[in-house]
Amino acid sequence: MKKIFKISALALLFFAGVSCENDDQTIASASGGPELLTPLDGSTYELDPAAGSDELTTLVWNHADYSVQTEVNYTVEVALADTDFETIITAGTTTNRFIVWTHEGLNAVALEAGLTPYTEGDLEVRVKSALGSNAEMVAYSNVITISITAYTTDLPTIAVPGNHQGWAPATAPLLAASGFGQTDYEGYVWLDGEFKFIAKNSAGVFAWGNTDWGDDGTFSGVLVETGESNCTATTGYYRVKANTTDLTYSAAPVSWGIIGAATPTGWDSDTDLTYNPTTKKLEIASIALVPGAFKFRGNNAWSNGFDLGTVNADGYLVDGGDLTFSGAAGNYKVILDLSNPRRYTYELIAL
Repeated sequence: MKKIFKISALALLFFAGVSCENDDQTIASASGGPELLTPLDGSTYELDPAAGSDELTTLVWNHADYSVQTEVNYTVEVALADTDFETIITAGTTTNRFIVWTHEGLNAVALEAGLTPYTEGDLEVRVKSALGSNAEMVAYSNVITISITAYTTDLPTIAVPGNHQGWAPATAPLLAASGFGQTDYEGYVWLDGEFKFIAKNSAGVFAWGNTDWGDDGTFSGVLVETGESNCTATTGYYRVKANTTDLTYSAAPVSWGIIGAATPTGWDSDTDLTYNPTTKKLEIASIALVPGAFKFRGNNAWSNGFDLGTVNADGYLVDGGDLTFSGAAGNYKVILDLSNPRRYTYELIAL
């Protein structure tokens, strides 16, 4: 009986100790959220694609107040103005009390939030604080509104579905306009019979049921949206153009070659490239090159609008000028890639 009593007494002391220990524990809680100090409410930014990774502005906030001393995680949240943060875009996370926004960084946030490029729109910004990963201990800063003019480097596109690829809009080759808001689409496409032009829907998807265009029935290069006939072309490689404002289109057949002092026949004649249906690129499996000038020419003729000899500041082939081969003399594989509309490139691969 004495042993049982002693064990019971020890058990009571143990539970009492645990109880006292629990009474002394401090439960963390937030007593005040962070305060967003900069940028100022109402700030306006016109984003510049040329500025890229240059610093645009720095978000700075005061610390959040918690009842324990521990590291605080901060998340910058952005949403379209007047939406009560219904759709939140995360614009940075840190344990510091600042985040630097670059032109391209804020531009990506603005586009994800839904702002229209080159049109000023408002975003609301706040900072959320939390202890570790404990989502129940969050606190929020004040909300500021900033006005943004975003940009896009993506060119508007339309698709060219048809007999050449099984009439599947989602996988059809694309034409691109010369810039945002333009409708002068062009690109290079392998055609095989009938085809049409189709626009994206509001979700950015090419699908039947979207706006589409075909020939007006005269087959004279006039587009219509209703009562249309399928456009048509004999099998071959084409530069295709379509203007959905002027309602015109064209499909000009073109065969490409490489010509110049760097090639075996100099400037006298072309060495033809062959279309690869798997890669959608034009290729020469092997050609002997020597250092010198060269260019890509269409249809074995000058002054016909098919002349690629300059690499622009963005790294894409454009009309005019001469390219220079400065590698070692030898055999090379040549690849001319016209599959990405208005963003044409080439490769010379040593064999």
